[in-house]
Parts: sequence; structure tokens; C-alpha cells
Amino acid sequence: MTDTPTRAGFVALIGEPNAGKSTLLNRMVGAKVSIVTHKVQTTRTRIRGVAMEGQAQIVFVDTPGLFRPRRRLDRAMVKAAWGGASDADVIVLMIEAHRGMTEGVSAIIDRMRDVMPQGQPVALAINKIDRVKSEVLLALAEKLNEAFPFAKTFMISAEKGYGVKDLREWLAEQIPTGPWFYPEDQIADLPMRMIAAEMTREKLTLRLHEELPYQLTVETEKWEDKSDGSTRIDQIVYVMRDGHKGIVLGNKGETIKAIGSAARADISEFLGRTVHLFLQVKVRPNWLDEPERYSEMGLDFKDGD
Repeated sequence: MTDTPTRAGFVALIGEPNAGKSTLLNRMVGAKVSIVTHKVQTTRTRIRGVAMEGQAQIVFVDTPGLFRPRRRLDRAMVKAAWGGASDADVIVLMIEAHRGMTEGVSAIIDRMRDVMPQGQPVALAINKIDRVKSEVLLALAEKLNEAFPFAKTFMISAEKGYGVKDLREWLAEQIPTGPWFYPEDQIADLPMRMIAAEMTREKLTLRLHEELPYQLTVETEKWEDKSDGSTRIDQIVYVMRDGHKGIVLGNKGETIKAIGSAARADISEFLGRTVHLFLQVKVRPNWLDEPERYSEMGLDFKDGD
């Protein structure tokens, strides 16, 4: 009996903001590697999650949601998203069942025709299928497949797990034969410092309102593994105005304490050890125009030009 050959390849998840890409990535990997919030455009970096399916290692690239960019950071995020898609072995376009063929989805399909390498398989994943009736789903799938020659269509619920196993098995068959890129037990290739910063930013995004989450960033300044098996993490929350600092801190520091407590719990669970998290809030009016802030997010400052 011959051994099954190993496979390894990259799969890019693309779609509009809030289509469910981060939820699907976390579901595929079986752990939280990408932040999930109800606010759009929360994924800034191309987070790679690693999933095993039999002898296949699928490396997921969770790209920022595709939208019309206004600011430098937006432009860098969109450039990163298309870069992740064109470099991948397989692409999965995710759309929300209840929103259907939106103007944004049409624009993404038009762009795919122009930038996707010839022969690159593109699957369609219609997400949140529990929100619409089956006849609506079938009509939507037909309409989308008329607009683009998808290799396969999947009806899924990333949140509840419906259809996810079928999609993962199909992806495992599509990626090239070859050695694995990562150890079998590794689930993400982002530095732990960046994953920890993203987890804190998720809590800030969930807690704060309106535009403020898009005008702040989190960086891990220090990381110290202690002899007792615990880890001390020092992070800085950069905001653009003094007024923003007051909002993040809250009355008598209550808001930042609650955010720190929630982030510490998530990071501790992810690392499997006790974490001591210390947050500082600093005003940096021009952080959106500082190349080093983009490097910390895994983005290229020049892509925002």
C-alpha cells in the first residue's frame, strides 16, 4: 500500500467586509486566529491560519474585506487583499446569502476577471444560508455562476459550521502535492505579538462606537515569558486625539480595564498559560501616516499611495 502524498497550498478568502471570512477562518483552523466583530473592515492584515485535512495542509489567507478605499490605510488594506488573492493556489469568494448579488460583489467579480491568474480555481461560498429560503439560495447560486465560472459552489454557515467540512475537503484536493510549510501543530504564522495585539484591538472595536475603532491601533511593545510559566505583555493603544484617549480610558479608567480583562482572557486561552496584560493609551495624531505603524500591521505603507 502506498502512502498518501502530502499536499500544501494557500487559499485566499475574499469578499466584502463582514461576509464572514474571519469566522470561516477560525472555524477551519479550530481556534481564534482572526478577529471577529460586528463592525466592517476590522481585518487589517493578511492573517494566515493553518488547517490540516488528512495529509493536506491548507494555509488560509484571511484578506481584508474588499471595499472602495478612502484613506491611505484603506488603500493599503485593499492592495494587500488583492495581493493575497493573486498569490494563492485557490480562491474562495464569500458572499452573504441574505444580501445576495450586491454592487460590491459585482465589482469584485469584475476585478477577478482582470487580475486572477489563468487556471486558478475559484470557489463560491454562499454564507449565512440559515437566513434565507432554499429557493432563494438556488436562484442566487445560479445568478452568480452565470456571472463567473466558479469551479464549485458551497452553501455554508461559517458560524454554525454547516457545509464547512465539505469545503475544507474540496480545498484539500485542489492544492498542490508537496511538503507541508509548517509543523503539523502550528495554526497561524503571524507573530504571537501581532495576534495578541489583534485580540486587544477586537475588544476595543467591540466596546467603542462609530469611527473611533478605525482611528486607533494596538502594538505589542514588550513580551516577557516568566520563569513561573506566565507571560507579561505590554501593549500600547495609539489614538489620534486627546478626546479619543478619554473615551478609551473611560470614567476612572473603567473602559480600558474592562477591555484589558477581556483581551487578557482571550490571549491566555490562546496561549494556554497565565497572561499579565498591561495597556497604555497614547495620543499619536499622525499614526495613519507613519510607515512603522503599517509594518506592525503587516501592510506596506507604499501600497497606500
